[in-house]
Amino acid sequence: MVRARRHSRAEGQAEGPLRICFPFAGDELGGSHVSARGLMEALDPERYRLLVVPEVPGGTIADFFAAFAQEADPARPRRSFVPGAPFGIGKVLRALLGVPRRVNFLRRNAIDIVHSNDGRSHASWALAARLAGARLIWHHRGDPGARGLRYVAPLLANRIFTVSRFSLPGSGASRAGGSGTGRGKPAAEVVYSPFDTAVTADWAAMRRRIVEEIGCPPDAVLCGWFGNFIQRKRPLEFVAAVERLAALIDRPVVGLMFGDPRNTEVGEALPQRIAQVSGRAAVHMMGFRTPGHEWLAGCDLLMVPAAREPLGRTLVEAMLVGTPVVATDSGGNPEALEGGCGVLCPLDDPEAMARAAAGLLADPERMDAIRARARVEARRRFSRENHVRQVTAAYRELAGRRLPRG
Repeated sequence: MVRARRHSRAEGQAEGPLRICFPFAGDELGGSHVSARGLMEALDPERYRLLVVPEVPGGTIADFFAAFAQEADPARPRRSFVPGAPFGIGKVLRALLGVPRRVNFLRRNAIDIVHSNDGRSHASWALAARLAGARLIWHHRGDPGARGLRYVAPLLANRIFTVSRFSLPGSGASRAGGSGTGRGKPAAEVVYSPFDTAVTADWAAMRRRIVEEIGCPPDAVLCGWFGNFIQRKRPLEFVAAVERLAALIDRPVVGLMFGDPRNTEVGEALPQRIAQVSGRAAVHMMGFRTPGHEWLAGCDLLMVPAAREPLGRTLVEAMLVGTPVVATDSGGNPEALEGGCGVLCPLDDPEAMARAAAGLLADPERMDAIRARARVEARRRFSRENHVRQVTAAYRELAGRRLPRG
């Protein structure tokens, strides 16, 4: 019965909602999960049937997507892949072992499109999607030099989305405008992550809440850092920049590090470094907090020392709630802040980041101008409506050019 309906859809006739599978590896929340849920919440349930496949049933990610239908990963690995770690031959073989069960899973659930959102999910589900006859959207949120994007996506994906111009593949796939039919190279296009551009936050109330929670002086400069504790995001450089800023101005400076401490590549190096901070500087580990934009609003500055960051959600959220951004001139940061929406500084130079922050704090008129420009630009470029329009256009195109099922 299911396969009979498939034939009518291939001829462009109505046959019911598209069935879209969203697999998620690991159990640490990040920006990709927030973006994916923003898309899913905006999709019309009369047109789309969504199935979330968390690697860990009942875990953090499963709970985050609790409003959507879920089934457990049929080939859950004994050990989750570590985000950002090299993907060698051993990991490839581990991923291949689960392919037959995932193929059967996709066929049993009559999945039309697999929409994978991170490197670990690409590795686990891309080949299974292809063998099951489903279409694959490879949503790339990382470095343009990633091996999966360069060598695997051109072979298995039907469409490649990237979160910024910086993340577009330099080779191995075409840029926007390709056919996406599965013949030749897949199309690649920039699809900015979705944001609720109508968000507001009571910055004064949130700032008071933070000051009371950590017990810092009311006049302290609160510098925010948001994300997973991985090398690319440079958490140790953030601590160093907080120290240097405290040496440059006559106010106490407090670094607030928001993020899931389980998702770390720096191990004990970060708490050991924080323990060394003294004088008018202090750094606090705040854990994962939601909604993120409210905690961002309570910060006086967002400092982003990341290297080759594709396009951080927190930069855009800060722009929306009026928190000035000081970021490295690296990766997608200049793209997010283009048009004078923040301040850029050299990579891996905490002293330069501290001086940029000090200069901004000393110029309230400049800060106000940046806030005003940033809000306008964020609402124009990063709306949920723009994101959903691009993604659903790809869904409709791929549904009409689906691979036959075996």
